Amino acid sequence: MNEHQGAGARQVLSHSSVYSSVFRIPAIPPATSLPPFPRQEPYSLIFDHRLVQTETQLQCAREWRESGSLTPTMAEVAAFVKPKPRPIIRIGLFLISQSLLVSIICCVAGVLALLLLPVLAKNTYISENALMPGSASPMLSSADASDGHIFLNKIMSMDSTSTNTGTEIPEMIGKHIIESGGEVNYHQIQPISDNFHPLQFFLGPDVGIVQENYSCTSYGINTVGIVRAPRGDGKEAIVILTPYNSVKTTTSEALSLGVAYSVFSLLSRVSWLAKDIIWLAADSRHGEHAAVAAWLRDYYALSRGDLEKNQDMCVASSVLGHELTSVQRNGVSNGFRRAGTMAAALVIKVADSSTGFEKDGLKIYAEASNGQMPNLDLINIVNYLAVHGQGLQVRVEKIWSLLDSWWLYSLGELQELLGKVAKSLNPDWKFGIPASDYVEGCATLASSLYNQALGVPTGPHGAFRDFQVDSITLEFSPRFSSSQRVLFLLHVGRLVEGVIRSVNNLLEKFHQSFFLYLMTSPSRFVSVGVYMIAFALLIAPLPLVAAALFSDKLKSGKDDVSLEPSHPGESFPTFTAWNWLHTAKTVLIVHLWGAIVTIIPYFLSQFPNSSPLTNLSMWIASSLVGLFFTCAASGSLSISRASQLQIREWTLLKAVTVTAAFIGLCLMSVINYATAQIGALLLVPMCLMAVPLRIDMADKTMKALLRGACNILLVFAGFPPTAFLMMRGALDSFERVRIDDFWNWTESLRAWNSATYIYICMVHLPCWVLCIRILLLRR
Repeated sequence: MNEHQGAGARQVLSHSSVYSSVFRIPAIPPATSLPPFPRQEPYSLIFDHRLVQTETQLQCAREWRESGSLTPTMAEVAAFVKPKPRPIIRIGLFLISQSLLVSIICCVAGVLALLLLPVLAKNTYISENALMPGSASPMLSSADASDGHIFLNKIMSMDSTSTNTGTEIPEMIGKHIIESGGEVNYHQIQPISDNFHPLQFFLGPDVGIVQENYSCTSYGINTVGIVRAPRGDGKEAIVILTPYNSVKTTTSEALSLGVAYSVFSLLSRVSWLAKDIIWLAADSRHGEHAAVAAWLRDYYALSRGDLEKNQDMCVASSVLGHELTSVQRNGVSNGFRRAGTMAAALVIKVADSSTGFEKDGLKIYAEASNGQMPNLDLINIVNYLAVHGQGLQVRVEKIWSLLDSWWLYSLGELQELLGKVAKSLNPDWKFGIPASDYVEGCATLASSLYNQALGVPTGPHGAFRDFQVDSITLEFSPRFSSSQRVLFLLHVGRLVEGVIRSVNNLLEKFHQSFFLYLMTSPSRFVSVGVYMIAFALLIAPLPLVAAALFSDKLKSGKDDVSLEPSHPGESFPTFTAWNWLHTAKTVLIVHLWGAIVTIIPYFLSQFPNSSPLTNLSMWIASSLVGLFFTCAASGSLSISRASQLQIREWTLLKAVTVTAAFIGLCLMSVINYATAQIGALLLVPMCLMAVPLRIDMADKTMKALLRGACNILLVFAGFPPTAFLMMRGALDSFERVRIDDFWNWTESLRAWNSATYIYICMVHLPCWVLCIRILLLRR
């Protein structure tokens, strides 16, 4: 080997050692052990037959041999030693290549997983050991229940008088609170309009707009009683809420006030209390939620409702102007009294009848705004003490029409049979529940999903969840005669006492148990880790189909590069790979139109005395006009550019639409899972099946005709008003369904600042319009 060849070999070896260390290829042996090689083949050492494994590497080796260059470039080495994709990437590529099969499997599995949730539900248990429900004997005696009954009779006799102005009952409640040893103050409730305003949407608890035209009779008066804990430091409190109408109090409302007074008078005497007790007798003449929300806003913010700052208003003269003894005046505060941070809140209500209960019953309402739920431990201690302590029959809300569903009962029998077969194969496989339990679990689960998806609280406890306070509504359904009221007050009072005693034992806020769950019965629940499986399976095909559509379009147009301007005045070539930008702009414009649709009802509400059907018609018409002008101004969906888009770009439009639906559903699942779950059942099949109808009409096969019919059916069922009316008819009765019910429903969503309204207008409706666009495109 001459000097020139030796230097070249050393240079090759130095580069090969670097490349072998970076790209992990076998190192080249030392130059002394290498035989001499011809000058025209300087890379015969590198391209050893042990290194060349693929056709691409062989071609690269031949090119390097023919070039005669001494050292390869970094790109050449990267091409030669290109590593294999990681296993996760290979799996992803395989799933994308089989997107059709994966989509069918995932959608079917997602629906089955949703139907199996009642079977997968677990028994409830108390996670926080400090609660210790039932560890102490109840202290509420028959004498306390008798005092509550006397208090009840006073309210009923006062309400029967024709001169009731709405201030007598609050005054009497305050008097009894003072006699029990508590502190009392009165909180004024001003009438608030519930008009939707887009700038205040999702900014927190809505302050509302105070109505200008009012009189003394238009104000409500909340009576607030406080017991200071003898063993506490005043930093925590438990709230007992009893809503009632101070102008016309019913017997059920008087019973709830009697229960609260019995418990409050007991707690003012006990020595074990470590948290302050707040009894809020909320005047519900303007609504239960409005009365509680007004008090909570002043409790956590400026005391706008303080009487000392409103001495010129009617409530000051009507309540504080009455003759009070010196003891009563010392107990009544002119200012806004506060206790500690609220640990929990119990809303006590008594139903007018006990329909569906064989004995004294209890219904628990837990859903708050936007699907928020209290900590599961709070429901567990109520259920445990009610069933095992007071012998009450506990229920959660369910959809009664599903209990008579034959197809649901057939599914229950099928899963029961499969459970028996599995248990015969292995006794440890505990799969399957009785068919009757399955049907009842599905009815309860559907009610829980529906109430959470609405985003509207099922009781006044929802106002507390807006301030992150765990709260539930306890609605008791008595089955007794008027002579057994004392016994009813005793049982219910002991239940409330036991719950308060358990919460009193907590050293910190509820945190051990679940906050995200679905109820299938008062003693069974489905946790977030289980019910999210059904949602994940439903939306899993969306990114795969989007990637497959874009990949197929990219491969079909990779050599299609137009060197001529596609439009007059355009001076650069148009690459097919970048055509998706125009499609993305179209999808973005349609979603911006959805934001416009969201605020249109605010302007329609400025026209008074208009019927719901008229408002709905104007909403649809103005939305169509807005869509036309928005797309015309942006150049999207225009007829002049239809040829390029319709002939070649419908796959890109579907890919971007599917991607937008996937992002919207994922974001909604973070805010409200129930809305995302129901939306996925409607939106995912519609987006995946969307294909131009002209393609199906041109094929003229049974498969194409069925696909076209399914597309038309899915688009019809996916239209928000149609979906709502069909769902309401299926759950209730089609005879009582009216078209203007959709406007009333959306109006309630806007009034409660429900995120479901935003999802319908800004995610579901734009994707529905884009699917319509895909169906109407030509090949």
